[in-house]
Amino acid sequence: MLILRMFLVGWIVLAGAILLNLLAGALHLATWYTFLQSVSAQGLTSALRALRWQDAVFLFLVYPLGLGGLAWAGGWLARQMAG
Repeated sequence: MLILRMFLVGWIVLAGAILLNLLAGALHLATWYTFLQSVSAQGLTSALRALRWQDAVFLFLVYPLGLGGLAWAGGWLARQMAG
């Protein structure tokens, strides 16, 4: 049963990550993919300096909180389904 709960939580987090990336694209915000490309090309310090404040808030606050919240919600849902 633990494997099924982990699978459910994984799917919820994956779906949330996809939606957050779509939202970032629609709002013209940096994603982790684009940020890591910048790190690879420019180095960490230059990539961090090049981030707009909106991108930094999204990457370091909104994205982790969103995925963490979805993981929590998925775990809660899995526990409810287990009885």
